[in-house]
Amino acid sequence: MEHVDVLVVGAGLSGIGAAYRLQTQSPQHSYAVLEAREDLGGTWDLFRYPGVRSDSDMFTLGFPFHPWTAAKAIADGPSILEYLHETATTYGIDKHIRFGRRVVRASWSSSEALWTVETSQETYTCSFLYVCSGYYNYDSGYVVDFPGLAEFQGRVVHPQQWPEDLDYSGQRVVVIGSGATAVTLVPAMAPQAAHVTMLQRTPSYVASRPAKDAFSDRLRAMLPENLAHRLIRGKNVAFSSAVYSAFRRWPTHAAWLLNSTVAKQLPDSIPADPHFTPRYKPWDQRLCLVPDADLFESLRDGSASVVTDEIETFTPTGIKLRSGEHLPADLVVTATGLQMVALGKIELTVDGERVDPHDTFVYKGMMLSGVPNLAWCIGYTNNSWTLRSDLTSQYVCRLLNHLDRTGTRICVPEIDPAEYDAPPRPVVDLSSGYIRRAASILPRQGSYGPWRLRQNYPRDLVTLRYGSLDDGTMHFRSAAPQPVG
Repeated sequence: MEHVDVLVVGAGLSGIGAAYRLQTQSPQHSYAVLEAREDLGGTWDLFRYPGVRSDSDMFTLGFPFHPWTAAKAIADGPSILEYLHETATTYGIDKHIRFGRRVVRASWSSSEALWTVETSQETYTCSFLYVCSGYYNYDSGYVVDFPGLAEFQGRVVHPQQWPEDLDYSGQRVVVIGSGATAVTLVPAMAPQAAHVTMLQRTPSYVASRPAKDAFSDRLRAMLPENLAHRLIRGKNVAFSSAVYSAFRRWPTHAAWLLNSTVAKQLPDSIPADPHFTPRYKPWDQRLCLVPDADLFESLRDGSASVVTDEIETFTPTGIKLRSGEHLPADLVVTATGLQMVALGKIELTVDGERVDPHDTFVYKGMMLSGVPNLAWCIGYTNNSWTLRSDLTSQYVCRLLNHLDRTGTRICVPEIDPAEYDAPPRPVVDLSSGYIRRAASILPRQGSYGPWRLRQNYPRDLVTLRYGSLDDGTMHFRSAAPQPVG
């Protein structure tokens, strides 16, 4: 049984970033990265559907320690995957990754101050367990059992399981969905398909921005690479944080701005209401990013269309809608969303007692109440994932170094329900369907203090990088003595 000081679960953006921080900010600790798949990259290795791309700029989604140098700020999936491979190789992180190791169970012993971690291949022990597998189910996306689906004679695919041999040239395609995946697929498939229809029950807010950042390009041409990267990253963080705060403070004005901007980019045949006018407030759900207005270009040139309606039933040749309209289809893409999981579906026990993540509260957006020496890395919903994941990794290194300095071996955040009487909230506080569906399995957050997961990078930067570790909520101690008899 192999032992390392820190086990990192997942070799995607978060796991690679965690490995870098461990070997640079806490180098006295040994570590290994366990990856269930046969390659690194996480989400960017999993998703292979047409047009897959980031919905955040790469100056903030990329690592602060390894500047993004490609031309496009909004990058495609293969470019991001190449960047992750390059990063892992440059810093020797790839040598620490064990592929094909799906973690299925982790058991904590307070008397030994150790985790025993079981994978699909072997068992490890570690002093600290750092779960960097995000919160999406990699095994399958969310599948809707549509009426009459078995009668459909065409092909049905989910973006998460995109077939390598799928040829949709000259076919009539219906993409069911209105989220980030749907608005990506439609313009990517339109040039080859006979026609692509985006069928949505309700619309989402859509914002367009250039794929290339002209200001950043000028800055990179004038300044040294690392300095330019820091300035661009700071500029983009400040801008996105300010926009989010303004949109949440003045939602009516934000909705008007988004809706009116979209209306100017649509052809006369497609009205903004109802097709691009949601009934919720901006940032109650994530905004859908459309680089270079490619979705609207497809709608204007007639290669794509949008229909806002509900499905009554599938037919052998397409989809019949509640309105009575029939959409002919050869291929249906069910971009109906993802499924969320807590901590990669790892079965957790603490001193023989099973831990249900939903019964726990998230401390500082990363640790679970009552669970020792474990961190869960999740990112922002209103900003680039990596901004928060990198702060979390640096905080974990601070914790590990503090344990060394104080001669303690255990750190565990504790919450007293009797004292904390604020109503709990979902850890991901958005109204999106995939988040509501997971409300009963994900950990919860509180309304104030370290139990609240803020969507505020500047504040988190200060508190997580410089705030006190011994705040009265986090408890440090040595291993419990072995019971006698």
